Amino acid sequence: MTKSPNPNRTILVVDDEPVNIQLLKRKLEWDGMKVLTADNAQTCLDIARTEEPDLILLDVMMPGMDGLEVCHKLRENDRTKGIPVIFVTAQNSKAGKLEGLQAGAVDYITKPIDLEETTARVRTQLNYLAINQENVELTRRLGESRRTAAVGALTQGIAHNLNNMLGVVMGYMELAKANSGDPEKVLKNIARVENASNRIVGIIKQLSTVAFTTRLALHSMSVDRLITGSVHRAQEEIGEKFTVTILNDIKEKTIRTNIEAVEDALSKLLINAWESYDPDVQSRPIYLRSRTLEDGSALEFIIEDQGSGIDPEIEDNIFEPFVSTKNTVGVGMGLTIARHAIRTLGGEVMIRPGAHRGAIVTFDHPLTKETNLHT
Repeated sequence: MTKSPNPNRTILVVDDEPVNIQLLKRKLEWDGMKVLTADNAQTCLDIARTEEPDLILLDVMMPGMDGLEVCHKLRENDRTKGIPVIFVTAQNSKAGKLEGLQAGAVDYITKPIDLEETTARVRTQLNYLAINQENVELTRRLGESRRTAAVGALTQGIAHNLNNMLGVVMGYMELAKANSGDPEKVLKNIARVENASNRIVGIIKQLSTVAFTTRLALHSMSVDRLITGSVHRAQEEIGEKFTVTILNDIKEKTIRTNIEAVEDALSKLLINAWESYDPDVQSRPIYLRSRTLEDGSALEFIIEDQGSGIDPEIEDNIFEPFVSTKNTVGVGMGLTIARHAIRTLGGEVMIRPGAHRGAIVTFDHPLTKETNLHT
């Protein structure tokens, strides 16, 4: 069912003929709309900027600045570029209509004006506007719902894991008390308590990384140094100097980005690749390639391993918090944090099975005016 235009909608009627203005004004007001008027281009631009009407009925043929030029100027201003414009003109040629539509008009009405037709076209555009605004609002609400759901899932995962970890701590403390007469067993249990406590600290530290949602500061750094820093960070966290084969097509280039976020995300993806191998495997091939997409819109990092691949049981929710194939309590945040950092930068991360075995992870970093590659 089509909705009626909001009676509070404001229409700006622009025409250098007072009779046309009065006819349109009377008809639109009769239909419950608020009407503003202008008899020249500059007044139209001034009113549009200050009042921000919902729609403009704009005469094309006016002395001085014509309607086409007015439409271009409306589109150049952030406050007025979203206002739909319906052109009103005596021209009836196909070329004239195309020129008007290319200038940004949403519809075209020819003179002499049929008031009923004009009102119907105005209603149609106002309905489109209402639908678009509803879609924007629904999208906003959906985003909020998704964020709420993500926070809920994260909170549930945190509570579950921290409760488990605290249970481990309490258990070993009880064992230490029970074996108070045996110093060796007490020290062994205290070491286990310390290990569990460190994991709790690790979870809290990771959560602080997820918490950053503000605009990240951008700095320039060569792609080569970003990759080297990421590999070094991953090696430090694992405690082993594992080998990463780097294929960098753009090593001489620099990029403006948040260095901490990129290095943190890349290092976690590298750690995920290293951990995909069975613990007793000595050789763990990992490949990291960087390149720009053909259209120049993004910098792409590709991490490939030949490990055990993606477990079908977690494939659909592999980026969710605390999802892991490991049986150890307190793990499963690495990919969650990596995706959060990448999305905060405006990029995306995807993971898919390798051609024969293992997994391939792609991390896209958008190249905008602020992040363009340069030498």
